[in-house]
Amino acid sequence: MEILAFDFMQRALISGVLIGLACSMLGVFLILRRDAMIGHGLAHVTFGGVAIGLFLGVSPLAAALVVAVLSSIFILRIRDRAGVYGDTAIGIVSSAGMGLGIVIAGLSGKFSVQLFSYLFGNVLAIGVWEVRVSVILAAAVLSAIILNYNELVFNAFDHELARASGIKVDRLDGLLAVLTAVTVVLAMKVVGLLLVAALIVIPAATGLQLASRFRMAIILSCVAGVVSVLGGLFSAYYLDLPASGTIVILATIFFIISMAAGRAFRLRG
Repeated sequence: MEILAFDFMQRALISGVLIGLACSMLGVFLILRRDAMIGHGLAHVTFGGVAIGLFLGVSPLAAALVVAVLSSIFILRIRDRAGVYGDTAIGIVSSAGMGLGIVIAGLSGKFSVQLFSYLFGNVLAIGVWEVRVSVILAAAVLSAIILNYNELVFNAFDHELARASGIKVDRLDGLLAVLTAVTVVLAMKVVGLLLVAALIVIPAATGLQLASRFRMAIILSCVAGVVSVLGGLFSAYYLDLPASGTIVILATIFFIISMAAGRAFRLRG
């Protein structure tokens, strides 16, 4: 295929497929735990991390990763120690992170164009080093989910029963939060920080609409996520459309189709 003859498209496809898998698989657990919006909140925090990296002259990816992981842990601390709801903790930390990013950008006034690319994504501009980092981090996320699969499933469906059964649910909550932070940083170059939550939530919601078994929900979620990413990349190449927006639009279309299909199956049943 002509599209595979270009190095930048090869890099985009490799990164996009891996990130689509990681986002979709993780999203299923987050939706069942009613923590779907943590991805949106950490995306705001990650904006602050990117701004810090650019301001200090270090890798924005590394700075964003550190800030996002620390913030994910801080969200859990606020929720548990201050006795507030999870969405309140997410709102507090995400607002602070976004505010920090805006202040740093205003103080510098030098890197507004670079920040713009992180907000809206530019998967076709992913470099070799970023592909390597994406492969390593995506593999780490997928491996962590697979290795803790049974405990994560139990915790997702019944948090209190999992705790009573001796499962360390606090560790699992921390693991999910950290994995979400890593995934947000991974996906920011594919769909941008403004749309990263969509890539985590929408394919997962699609799989859950269609499947009656959990494993099938994960498989269908991954299929929806990967196909959305591939469709966005092909649209960017052949139709000259923004890849990030097209990925999210395709994912949304798949979700709408899944709603209709799921309703039809339920009516027949």
